[in-house]
Amino acid sequence: MTKIYISLFLCFFFLSAKAQKEKKINFTIQIDSILKTKPTTYKDINTYLKPFRNDTTKLKELAHKFEDKKYLEGKTYVENLLGIQYRNFSLYQKAITTHKAALETAKRANSIEFRVFSLNMLGVDYRKIDANRTALDYNHEALTLAETVKEPSLGLKRSIAVSLNSMGNIYLLLKQYNLAIERFKKSQEIENSIDNKLGLAINYQNIGYAKDAQGKLDEALEHYKKSLAINQKINNTFGIIICNSSVANIYIKQGKPAKALQLIKGNLGTAEKLGNQEYLAYEYLNLGWAQSKLELFDEAEKNLKKGLDIAKIYNFASALSYAYSHLSELYENNNDFKTALNYYKLAEEFDAKITNERNIQYVNDLIIKYDSERQNNQIKNLAKQNEIAQLQLLKNRNIWVAILVSFVLLLAILYFLYRQRLLEKQKRILTLEQDVSRAQMNPHFIFNALNSIKHYIINNEKKNAVYYLNKFSKLVRKILESSTLKEVTMQDELETMDLYMNIENIRFSNEIQYKVTVDEGLDLSKTKVPPLVLQPFLENALWHGLSSKKGDKKINLTISKTEQNFIQVDIEDNGIGRKASAEIKSKKTIQRKSIGIELTKERLTNFITDFKNPFSLIFNDLVDVNKNPLGTKVTLKIPTN
Repeated sequence: MTKIYISLFLCFFFLSAKAQKEKKINFTIQIDSILKTKPTTYKDINTYLKPFRNDTTKLKELAHKFEDKKYLEGKTYVENLLGIQYRNFSLYQKAITTHKAALETAKRANSIEFRVFSLNMLGVDYRKIDANRTALDYNHEALTLAETVKEPSLGLKRSIAVSLNSMGNIYLLLKQYNLAIERFKKSQEIENSIDNKLGLAINYQNIGYAKDAQGKLDEALEHYKKSLAINQKINNTFGIIICNSSVANIYIKQGKPAKALQLIKGNLGTAEKLGNQEYLAYEYLNLGWAQSKLELFDEAEKNLKKGLDIAKIYNFASALSYAYSHLSELYENNNDFKTALNYYKLAEEFDAKITNERNIQYVNDLIIKYDSERQNNQIKNLAKQNEIAQLQLLKNRNIWVAILVSFVLLLAILYFLYRQRLLEKQKRILTLEQDVSRAQMNPHFIFNALNSIKHYIINNEKKNAVYYLNKFSKLVRKILESSTLKEVTMQDELETMDLYMNIENIRFSNEIQYKVTVDEGLDLSKTKVPPLVLQPFLENALWHGLSSKKGDKKINLTISKTEQNFIQVDIEDNGIGRKASAEIKSKKTIQRKSIGIELTKERLTNFITDFKNPFSLIFNDLVDVNKNPLGTKVTLKIPTN
């Protein structure tokens, strides 16, 4: 018999271990899958992570993983779920901290959908601790932000529904129940359009609260039961507890405490398992209330005080008021009027405290903004003000006409001045481009290039002659084409510079090692620059840096993206350096002028007129530890947007 038990235990242990392993593998697969696609909406992320919504350990692991991988939309989704879990277990301060972290992550991700979602969650957190003004601030901010999006996503629609639901709760606080029901129904319409069963259930429950407060118990019961049916269908345990508790309240008010007692006892065990202390407090209080109605006073007192103790520990102000009120009623029924009076005073004290925290004036300001009837009154007031303004305008007609004519004349003058400046600027740009074309096609370069090719022809080096003649013709064609363009891609610019260096290298007996390096991930076909912008720097490197140098001659052109919104071009030579070059140049009888660094600066200045950031150009003299020259490095930073 012992062997059988051991075998069964080993079998159970093996199956459990296997299940845990499979679950871990599935979790890893889901993480890998979501990190490949990195979806950005709540709906798409939820498709991957729905199985792990209630597992706080895995959610914390995901938050760290997503931060490491810079997947911010995934991180804010996970942080919001963690906050909801903390709230469900009455850890409200922890929920607030987590939802604030989710809001900051959403801002970093620049996601309006998750910002709105996080703001709404903070509103719910603060409402749970009766900090109603702060709650309303967050809900109002969420609704305002959501309404800025013309075509909201599914997640944003859901958040708008949550905000409307919150506004309905504001009307409940003001005891404007019809307006509250109207808001809940609008929220319900959105939830229905996006097929959100949980949202429908919540709105049915809230409408039930409003009907209950109006004394329409049958209608309230009907809405509570509709909410209960949906919660049972989607297997929402928290929702089922709330609905059952509300139904039990109606039964007590209808004089059916025995029926309520049976429902509450079934509800109590589930509430204890879930660990939500607020729900648990109300279950004990409702149990005590039902027992009091059945004149089971000892049991009623015991359960009411249990609920009171939980409310005190977690500082549930509304639950405390509720507990004191029912204890007062209990002791009054027992003819202990002194104790009943004490509890009555405590109930009144907490009611006053809750009312003060709600800040009725602030709530009314929000209601004015979103209530259509009051908006109509505002429109009427504006119409009256407009009528007064029209009368004043007629009274001072001549003055207004004079001001208007003066304003039009001023605008006309400003427009003509603007057009004149624009034409001058366009003329300057055209002049610059013509100067560039002339500079690039200067006779010295053409003569020297053709002379070098002629050398190959004379020496009967046909292949070299044909090769370089093709290169030269392509270069000439590109220079001519560029003279009609304001900008080219960096990819085209590099091709032109490659042709230029090939032609110039003939005169250096192909000694120059020209190398181009481009960072991986850079798409040069999308980066725009003025045509032939790099040519003056390469020419300087050739004729001022390398022409007088002995030994190996190198030019390295590197393109990288060291900053956001900038592309950096480094042109580095191992020549004699600018100081030595200047000394040699000063001794020459005929001074060779550069093709035009200043001209290039002017072209770049015109090119970036509509850009957010300026360009920068830096010349660096490269030296060794003994200050001996190693060459020159030119760094050009060009903005990309």
